Amino acid sequence: MEEPKVTGTKPKMSWTRKILLILGFLSTLAAIALITVAVTQNQPLPKNTKYGIVLDAGSSHTNLYVYEWPAEKENDTGVVQQVEVCKVEGPGISGYSRDTENAGHSLVQCLRQAQGVIPSKQHQETPVYLGATAGMRLLSLENKNAADKVLSSVEKTLRSAPFNFQGARIISGQEEGAYGWITINYLLGNFKQSGWTKLLHSLKSVSETSGALDLGGASTQITFVSDESPSESPDNLLYFRLYGKDYRVYTHSFLCYGKDQALQQKLARDLQSTESSSILDPCFHQGYQRTINISDLFKNPCTSVGKKEFPFSQLYVMGEGNYEKCRRSIQNLFNKTSCPYSSCSFNGIYLPPLQGDFGAFSAFYFVMNFLNLTNDNPFALDKVASAVQSFCARPWHEVKQAYHQIKEKYLSEYCFSGAYILSLLENGYEFNKENWQRIHFLGKIGSSDAGWTLGYMLNLTNMIPAEEPAAPPLSHGSYVGLMAVPPPQGQVLKMLLAHRSGKNVASLCSAHGPR
Repeated sequence: MEEPKVTGTKPKMSWTRKILLILGFLSTLAAIALITVAVTQNQPLPKNTKYGIVLDAGSSHTNLYVYEWPAEKENDTGVVQQVEVCKVEGPGISGYSRDTENAGHSLVQCLRQAQGVIPSKQHQETPVYLGATAGMRLLSLENKNAADKVLSSVEKTLRSAPFNFQGARIISGQEEGAYGWITINYLLGNFKQSGWTKLLHSLKSVSETSGALDLGGASTQITFVSDESPSESPDNLLYFRLYGKDYRVYTHSFLCYGKDQALQQKLARDLQSTESSSILDPCFHQGYQRTINISDLFKNPCTSVGKKEFPFSQLYVMGEGNYEKCRRSIQNLFNKTSCPYSSCSFNGIYLPPLQGDFGAFSAFYFVMNFLNLTNDNPFALDKVASAVQSFCARPWHEVKQAYHQIKEKYLSEYCFSGAYILSLLENGYEFNKENWQRIHFLGKIGSSDAGWTLGYMLNLTNMIPAEEPAAPPLSHGSYVGLMAVPPPQGQVLKMLLAHRSGKNVASLCSAHGPR
């Protein structure tokens, strides 16, 4: 029997099914496209770099610093890096008080060096600032006309350079202290933590910011966040709002207590107490000799008070190399007899209780580094004192032979400087064996020198916002890639990213406390 034939047409595909297939195909293409975009977005973008120049016109020398940062991230923290430093030949600009035209000329070589570092097409947009510190503060007190002429000479030279001149001025001791504090905390990333970093910091009991200890040739500054309220001395307070957080900062600058002026003060005191043309000085190595013009010893406001007339024009100094006697001699520089507050550092200046860790930089670091006392693990106070004592006890001929590459003037003063730093920190600022190891001697943080210059530029270029910028914690490419992640993970991540919002105020808010 023949099987019956089945007749009929093949059922047609419905429009609904066709649309679903097309959508599925397009979804696949979209997913591939998103992943491709995510991968390409994570490729390095063309470098868009900005530059800034700051000259630190200190009492003994001037340094020029060149900084760079990615333009699209200038409100982030820790993105500005030092790329060049140039030490200006000759003395600090205050040393040109009798030859003011050469103050500006002295900067030319370092400005040329900066031109070689910064691409020529960006010269005109690169800001250049000069801040003069305690050497010029002293010259201004001694001879304001000379100080003004020095600044005019410097300004003329800076304006003739191809950069965007933004000013040359004498900064106050408070500013110097505050900008140093901003620099080290910016470089350490203490101002702005976000995402997991913020969570981890909240889980650890770490000091939120570091205090700043700065020692120059003519002044020294101490700056740290103080929780004490109300303050007994409002003049020593500064208020900052950085990345959405308020900071109440104590700062004080001691003019005449940089290491060079402190030595001048000590020698002037020694001379006035002996009234002899020759003295035996325990702060110089045994066998060392130095001749000092009396007129040079009393030429500035740090030593001119109570100046006497002497029947001789020169002072002969002979080294004794006795650390203990040196410390006792230095101690006379700090007046601890009178304090109108609950606690003082010295000379009747209010000092709240010390809080947190401290970064000690500039001459604090240079001297301690020379004495091999700047390891990552801080030395105990007694070990530091013992090292300085041993160095001071070495005879001058031995020290000269061991460090023949160092200029004699600097080498001869390391004994005094080491003893002075210990006296200043221990007797002046009240550090002791319990909290001494909270002091960290800092030369560089990353690639940048610890000091006030970076904080100065960050403030003047408005690169530290008052409020925390609204920025996703992931790169743009990573964000696009996450959009292709199927729920629920993708939805959770999108919700987290969407939660990151806030107002960006691209300015540094700082104000003095009530007067």
